Amino acid sequence: MFEVKNFFDNDDIKIVDSMGAYSVIEYQRDLSVSPLEAQTAYYCNAMNVRKRQVVCDVSKANGGVTLQSGAMQWTVGDVNATTGIKGVGDLLGKALRGSVTGESAIKPEYQGTGMLVLEPTYKHILLINVADWNGSIVLDDGLFLASDSSLKHKLVARSNFSSAVAGNEGLFNLGIEGNGVLVLESRCPREELVEVTLQNDVLKVDGNMAIAWSGSLNFTVERSGKSLIGSAASGEGLVNVYRGTGKVLLAPVNK
Repeated sequence: MFEVKNFFDNDDIKIVDSMGAYSVIEYQRDLSVSPLEAQTAYYCNAMNVRKRQVVCDVSKANGGVTLQSGAMQWTVGDVNATTGIKGVGDLLGKALRGSVTGESAIKPEYQGTGMLVLEPTYKHILLINVADWNGSIVLDDGLFLASDSSLKHKLVARSNFSSAVAGNEGLFNLGIEGNGVLVLESRCPREELVEVTLQNDVLKVDGNMAIAWSGSLNFTVERSGKSLIGSAASGEGLVNVYRGTGKVLLAPVNK
């Protein structure tokens, strides 16, 4: 049995979102500042640049909670951490996945009945139900923060390697499959993210603006026109193309 005071009941802390085992708290004021930092803190607050944290009720997570390495700040109660490694083959697979996606190779898994609190961040926190993406979502590099441990992580390769290299894009992305909740760190708030739903159609994006897309979509990097002359005339060159049926989550600026 444990009791935590001056956290959820603190008038400086507000729960701004919740889903499954996860709650997102936001500090309404940054009080832990020195006189030299006060002016910066004042204008950060005015521009909604605020400190946020994810709090996990581990008992409600499907299979426990998987974290990005180094994301845990503190736990209380019966919470046990493991490496999540299920053998040599699993270790090699995770090491390969981490080396090409920019994610940590080993993501610790937490199980039990207590509370898990993540490190504070000034980025925006997105809670996503993977079932809403037909059980498969692909992420841009560096967004993963946490997820239900029942979700499967895998490498997703581009359809055409040569154009990915020409477009200065990576060859692989992190794919998440299954039924559970996913937690992402984003530079842009959810209020500014545009969700495009395709039904056997095509989305072309000039720039690295998509932060996530359905695993059912075919993602390539192509010329904006049918020919080199057409691409030069449009002034766009190479564009990211998402083709098929599914959803794409777009930020208003390049990431």
